[in-house]
Amino acid sequence: MKTIIKKLLAHYWLVYPVLILKMFIYYWQTKRLDMLGIYDVPLLSLLFLLCVFEAFSFKESKPRRYGFYIVYTLITLIMLADAAYSSYFGKYVSINQLYQITSLGQIAGDGDVIGASVSPWCLLTLIDYPFVLYWYRLRNKGKKGMLDELAKCWPEKFHFKNVWKEKKFMLSLIKSALHIIIYIVAICAWYYYGLNPQNLRSVQQVNHIEFFTYHTNDIVVNVVGKLKRSSVDEKAIQKKMKSIVPKSSGTAYKGVAKGKNLILIQTESFNNFVIGATYNGQEITPNLNKLLKKDTIYFNHFYSTTGVGNTCDAEFSALNSLYPNDIRECYRMYVDNTYNGLPWMFREKGYSAMAFHGYVKTFWNRSEAYKNQGFQHYYSEEELEQTQISGFGITDKEMFRQAVDILKTKQQPFFSFMITLTNHIPYELDQSLASLKLKDSDVGSTFGNYLQTVRYTDEAFGKLIEYLKKNDMYDNTVIAIYGDHQGMNKETPSVQWKMTDFLGKEYDYDEMLNVPFIIHIPGLNESKVADTVGGEVDIMPTIANLMDLDTKQPYVFGHDLLNADEGFVAQISYVGEGSFITSDDNMLFTIGKDGTVASGRLMSLLDGSRKNINEKLCQKYSDRAQSLIDTCKEVLDNNLIANYITH
Repeated sequence: MKTIIKKLLAHYWLVYPVLILKMFIYYWQTKRLDMLGIYDVPLLSLLFLLCVFEAFSFKESKPRRYGFYIVYTLITLIMLADAAYSSYFGKYVSINQLYQITSLGQIAGDGDVIGASVSPWCLLTLIDYPFVLYWYRLRNKGKKGMLDELAKCWPEKFHFKNVWKEKKFMLSLIKSALHIIIYIVAICAWYYYGLNPQNLRSVQQVNHIEFFTYHTNDIVVNVVGKLKRSSVDEKAIQKKMKSIVPKSSGTAYKGVAKGKNLILIQTESFNNFVIGATYNGQEITPNLNKLLKKDTIYFNHFYSTTGVGNTCDAEFSALNSLYPNDIRECYRMYVDNTYNGLPWMFREKGYSAMAFHGYVKTFWNRSEAYKNQGFQHYYSEEELEQTQISGFGITDKEMFRQAVDILKTKQQPFFSFMITLTNHIPYELDQSLASLKLKDSDVGSTFGNYLQTVRYTDEAFGKLIEYLKKNDMYDNTVIAIYGDHQGMNKETPSVQWKMTDFLGKEYDYDEMLNVPFIIHIPGLNESKVADTVGGEVDIMPTIANLMDLDTKQPYVFGHDLLNADEGFVAQISYVGEGSFITSDDNMLFTIGKDGTVASGRLMSLLDGSRKNINEKLCQKYSDRAQSLIDTCKEVLDNNLIANYITH
């Protein structure tokens, strides 16, 4: 066996099939194999990778050798990052994620989050690394440059008519010419596809998939493109918004909660499918189920509209009715912008505005971001008593108890924004706090742990109501609850299998992106299930209608769901820009991984069934969704809200 291995290692040409295998593993792990029908992609990938190997094999020298080691290591690490990121988000990593390293470190340091959300199979992208470096060293040992080879083979008497008879010279000349042609083709292809100078859709399609051109384009757009900002036409932006932002008309429920306190709760990783569901003969959310039966409006077709910031982007969108983006978390990218979201709107009505979270204040840059968001005080783990810790930080029950104790001493009416924590991946819960009886097959699984922490968070909601009633605050307090993003990711095979079995149908994006939005108004004297499509971007205008608040600024990208003329939200994370969800025919459309409508998927919100794509209609909606994201980014990039608001 050792002899066979030695013989194999002695043949450097084996590096070529290994490089092909590397690209196959990469596209498999990033879930792009189904897109490789686009012939450009595999050919371009192999061309670029082989050119990297050959360019540094020009001639043996230490600078070239170490240059190859550095470049190939960088390529391998980026491929690993793409594979890891795709296993959770379904997309390649961007240079903008470099800014999230601090937050990633905080997450990794406080729980096995990476292990629970990233596929270990992505490590296969490293399997070729030692072999390629070895074969590169073997290939270049004592190698002369092309010019040296030509000079060595140069005929003593050079005649053009007879030069073809000089076999060694001709072979060396052909090899040199082929190398030069390949390099020129690679450079031209890199320029054409990586920079896309003509802005062609077919080129964009390749850019969404091919490794080298995607990352080239990513750097050009997100680094070079930001070095100089162009002027912006505010009137043109506002005119565009009138045509793309969903509209609401009417005055239903206007002011029904005017003057009451508001507790807005962002619930960590809370999927809508748990509401009203049973497991092993037990209600998963008995307290929320009870809440829905009296004085409550429940939006069952409500969807997460997060960007790359996930939790923090969900709250950014909910508080400000602004779309996040796929570049960087908004609490860092736009930390110094001016806003006029719910905290400021309530303060203008004489309310106090506070935020509560049972984790460290620096996470997602909240301690800095909340200042411009309008919160007067932020109660984080550092200021709350750490009486009960589970998973990341203070348990939800303890956070609610301490929050109510603080609120009863503060100016009323108040606006309180609370973020739950116990139901955070990897869904670790102290066994003394667990109340759901799991099947033996689900004990220790991500699925079983998730249901257990969801049940605990539901119990925390029940306790919150108890605390409010005990302190005579319940009857005058609106409680609004929404999920920030999914807890169960369909991209994880074990989750997909368990969830499909639990739901009795395929667990797809229609269920994954669906989160609850519940508004409980004591004294409403009715319960209502509203099936209008909406998202976190619609929370601010919906709350504003109920509380009789004014949205003065023109830059509001959501609409009041209680008086909606239509339901439409753009999607970003997990499904890609250009995806959308609409009440028209109850459609959820996910853009193709190649960035085109033709390769996308259309699903029914009613039963999750696949639908045939009406390409013209879907393209119209997809363009609208993309325009919403792009227009909001223009507003944020240029801090346009500041032109209308002075705090």
